[in-house]
Amino acid sequence: MYIIRIQGTKKIPDYVQIRDEDFTLIAYFRVNNPTRALTRCNLLDKMEEILAIATNLPYGEMRKLEF
Repeated sequence: MYIIRIQGTKKIPDYVQIRDEDFTLIAYFRVNNPTRALTRCNLLDKMEEILAIATNLPYGEMRKLEF
């Protein structure tokens, strides 16, 4: 899986995307409210790790998630 942090605009907040190996969108959420999106894709138990990576990830950079 891959994680991407996207910078928002004045009206659209920053958000994070999680994509699978084929780059299909798995989860899409704001950094300050990830619970619902991570619950839907069964990644709630990895929330702390994902948020730690997402907050330190530069905008527009893609990083491979290895759990």
